[in-house]
Amino acid sequence: MSARGEGVVARPESAVSSSLLPLDGFTVVAVEQAVAAPLATRQLADLGARVIKVERVGEGDFARNYDHAVHGQASHFVWLNRGKESIAVDLKSERGVAIVRELLDRADVLVHNTAPGAMERLGLDPHALHRRYPRLVIGCISGYGTAGPLRDRKAYDMLIQAESGLISVTGTPETATKTGVPSADIAAGLYTAQAVLAALLRRARTGVGALVDISMFDATVEWLGHPMYMQLYAGVQVPRMGLGHAAIAPYDRYPTADGDILIGVQNDRGWRALVSDVFGRPDLVDHPDFATNPLRVAHRSACDATVAALTRRFTTADLDRRLAAAGIPAASINDMAALAEHPQLRERDRWREIATPSGPIAALLPPTTFHDVELALGAIPALGQHTRALLSEIGCAPETVEELIADGVVAGADRVENARGA
Repeated sequence: MSARGEGVVARPESAVSSSLLPLDGFTVVAVEQAVAAPLATRQLADLGARVIKVERVGEGDFARNYDHAVHGQASHFVWLNRGKESIAVDLKSERGVAIVRELLDRADVLVHNTAPGAMERLGLDPHALHRRYPRLVIGCISGYGTAGPLRDRKAYDMLIQAESGLISVTGTPETATKTGVPSADIAAGLYTAQAVLAALLRRARTGVGALVDISMFDATVEWLGHPMYMQLYAGVQVPRMGLGHAAIAPYDRYPTADGDILIGVQNDRGWRALVSDVFGRPDLVDHPDFATNPLRVAHRSACDATVAALTRRFTTADLDRRLAAAGIPAASINDMAALAEHPQLRERDRWREIATPSGPIAALLPPTTFHDVELALGAIPALGQHTRALLSEIGCAPETVEELIADGVVAGADRVENARGA
């Protein structure tokens, strides 16, 4: 597998169209943009759901234009939107909103992450929809939730990372940073997918749908349990440690004769194995400054200096083998080029090929592996690619469809190149 996707495996459509897909037969309508909701609904699509993505006429999901890195398409968009059908609708028009309601008549799930109050202004108030469609599962993603002083604030990932305190524990002692991926968006997307699945299970038992609110702020705060409890009950702000760990030592990047390696010793047994079996220094096992993890943390600088002096005696490859043989957790510090070529992905057959409007690209299988069915990796849709088909499905005559397009209520993709499997 190369970084460009050569050597990936395309699977026949029959391999992913099985009724064994967990969400086969379920339909999701997504009024979504950017990352959080698209991630949630992409997971539902991977699990077999039909996902109908409602996009703006003209622009579409604004993540389509973040960059043009993937054969002219945006990297965020191809990551988050495989396996979906795109309908381009002007939701500021009454006829456009009526089309979405028609889609909801046939749907099991609605997910949205529009700006605060937008769904209400559009005539798609989630509470009203919940009353109108009592079996519908509605997942509403917001920045800060439906109450509180920040409820009406616009919320982007970096802002949530700052407001939640995530930035305060991320980075080096000298410099606070945000995470390198949109953690707040990803957290909200994961909890939304989980909530939808739970609500569908409850509906199967009770016949009742659900209205669920998911806050990016709450989702991110949930991930901060350790530093929060340290503050609440020990009065300690967990420091920024770079690659280190505030509560464990040695746990950091250490130099080798030809590079570096990450080592993480979780307990005193690990320390004993590291210094005795790997370094051949059993005299360090009961060193008065290093014998227990609390002592090693208290004397972190001396501990790290001692470990670094010993790791420098080995090449990275030799030290990695020795650490693995001794059962010491260790890892290479890879960049994205190394990740794209990683043998763990290649030898476990994780790469597939998916279709896009600009030609096939590489994609990774979802992290969840079912042993009896491969999850679905559908095509990336062009903006409005499925508009005509979906309007026909809800009963619009061909001349009505063309009239709606002419009036700008909807838009269709007149030309879709190389979108095999769409």
